[in-house]
Amino acid sequence: MDYSDNMSPEVSGGLMAILAGSMVIWVILLLIVIVSFWKIFEKAGEPGWAALIPIYNIIIMLKIVGRPIWWIVLLLIPFVNIIFGIILYLDLAKSFNKGTGFAVGLILLSIIFLPILAFDSSEYVGTKTQF
Repeated sequence: MDYSDNMSPEVSGGLMAILAGSMVIWVILLLIVIVSFWKIFEKAGEPGWAALIPIYNIIIMLKIVGRPIWWIVLLLIPFVNIIFGIILYLDLAKSFNKGTGFAVGLILLSIIFLPILAFDSSEYVGTKTQF
């Protein structure tokens, strides 16, 4: 087969550059989220490395916000997880004595508000209801 008619080298090279650039941006965003959760966990008195372990990081987050561990099942159900994820972020904001506006920021612009929560001077105050 002759693939020379399908795509010119300039086009394929351009597509590769776009894909590589997208991957670099994705890795940078992922690192921002991981570092932010690491610092948030440490502020709450939990081990920061827990942010690296899938599922376990959710368990630690549930512990920080004072929700029962069985919520992890709800967070694994499609569409239901969106609602409970929003509640989780609302509780996370309250756990650091932040208002509803900050919680909305966490929900809609996590990539900006997670580092703010991680690196600002707020302290973990816990929750009123511990399960």
